Amino acid sequence: MRLTNILRFRNTFTNSGATLQFVPKHNPVLESDVKLLEDFLMSKPNIVVLTGAGISTESGIPDYRSAGVGLYARSNHRPVQHMEFVKSQAIRQRYWARNFVGWPTFSSTEPNVTHHALARFEREGRIQGIVTQNVDRLHTKAGAKNVVELHGSGYVVKCLSCEYRIDRHEFQNILNTINPEFKDAPDMVRPDGDVEIPLDYIENFKIPSCPDCGGNLKPEIVFFGDSIPKDRAHKVAEMIYNSDGLLVLGSSLMVFSGYRMVLQNKDLNLPVAIVTIGETRADHLAEIKLSAKCGDVIPKLFNFK
Repeated sequence: MRLTNILRFRNTFTNSGATLQFVPKHNPVLESDVKLLEDFLMSKPNIVVLTGAGISTESGIPDYRSAGVGLYARSNHRPVQHMEFVKSQAIRQRYWARNFVGWPTFSSTEPNVTHHALARFEREGRIQGIVTQNVDRLHTKAGAKNVVELHGSGYVVKCLSCEYRIDRHEFQNILNTINPEFKDAPDMVRPDGDVEIPLDYIENFKIPSCPDCGGNLKPEIVFFGDSIPKDRAHKVAEMIYNSDGLLVLGSSLMVFSGYRMVLQNKDLNLPVAIVTIGETRADHLAEIKLSAKCGDVIPKLFNFK
């Protein structure tokens, strides 16, 4: 892909208000609701924060499920399934072609006020740590240290057959080298970093094999149908056990890995607070539920003058 095409799309993406177009309709937050949540958190310095795609929509990364603006509503696109990726060369070729085109924009996305606020809370000792369902690494970019990437990260590529790993930026350079004629600019970035591109380009896209064993390469993302690695699941369970509650931000909790955290909290008789636009799977289990944009709530917490 030519650099000029990438930059043209990136400028269009940034200047068109795309950082807000994926945020669903919502009502203004009440100051009394912010105070309610702050009072809830004030006595819970070991609370665990679970974040979902709803906090990254304000950075311009769409989610899947939001009414009207999520990718399920805007297109017929569905995320790649783990076994499809493992078994099908055509699926791997399609995924990597799209991911290659979307990577420059996806990787240049910046954290928003919610990411920065959570990093501040961590520095101030107000939260134990962050568990994120997102693969965009925006919490780390914002400066947060204790972050568990529940579904992995788009910033690492691994071999499915051996221990080989490579940084995604370095892998992009390899893809650029072996696909010099791949030029079309993308029209939409997706939560996992890929985009929609013409079929003929997909069919001609070249993917390198693992240089160590010749196996297939995959982003270190837990695709749909795959399982959370056991050590990661144990780490999250340990965080919950040592916590004094759970704060859910920007997640519908429809994916069971996140909903399981709520159930684990309730098994320990720990409280749950949720801030996200619209309904979630666990509204009936929450002590506090604010149907609000995270960026309208979280930066206002503990913001003492």
